[in-house]
Amino acid sequence: MPVRVAENSAPSQVSGTNSGNTSPPACTLLSVGQAFSGTQNVSSLQKEEAWRVNVRIQGCDLEHGYLCGTMEALNVPMADTPVVTFWEGEIVDTKNYTFYTGKWEASSEDDKRHWTKFPSFSPLLNQVEVDGGKSLDLSNYPYIFMRWKEQYFVNVGTDCGLTIAGFYYVCFSCSDGSINGFYYDPNSSPFQKLELISTNEGRSGFSFSSYELQ
Repeated sequence: MPVRVAENSAPSQVSGTNSGNTSPPACTLLSVGQAFSGTQNVSSLQKEEAWRVNVRIQGCDLEHGYLCGTMEALNVPMADTPVVTFWEGEIVDTKNYTFYTGKWEASSEDDKRHWTKFPSFSPLLNQVEVDGGKSLDLSNYPYIFMRWKEQYFVNVGTDCGLTIAGFYYVCFSCSDGSINGFYYDPNSSPFQKLELISTNEGRSGFSFSSYELQ
């Protein structure tokens, strides 16, 4: 979800080392058309604030560690309409992507600071510190870790006073479809928390066809 431009559950044990099958578990709740709703906390030191958010998965390719979708922020104070962005995601599967981002101004220390905010990441930390988690087998892990990067605004211009320069560290629960995330942008308030639950509404509601994509 876009943010303002700055003015100044215990998991099951890891399967072990990588045995060749590195694809994340197949989750029916992480599939094309699936919708989620919740909030993102955009509070700063000056103000407590949360925006309502809707997310829809528009594409998912587990084999290549890719997914994409739309994010809709509903009660953005400076906007006259809901603000919709298109995002692309990297699935941490240790084959296509590891826990180390290596771009978007995120250092390995930034990565660890954000991933360790997810309790489900704790059993993985030691191996991630060794090799970025490349030797982990996450195929049976009950959580899927991802990065979501917004690519462009769908229905507003870039002069809307918001930024999509950052990205999200995301943890998806395969058991109930809940999503937790933290937004990272060196120029925005740190650790803005995203909390979403699956709405199980299929393909109804917001979709690509709601707006003309650029």
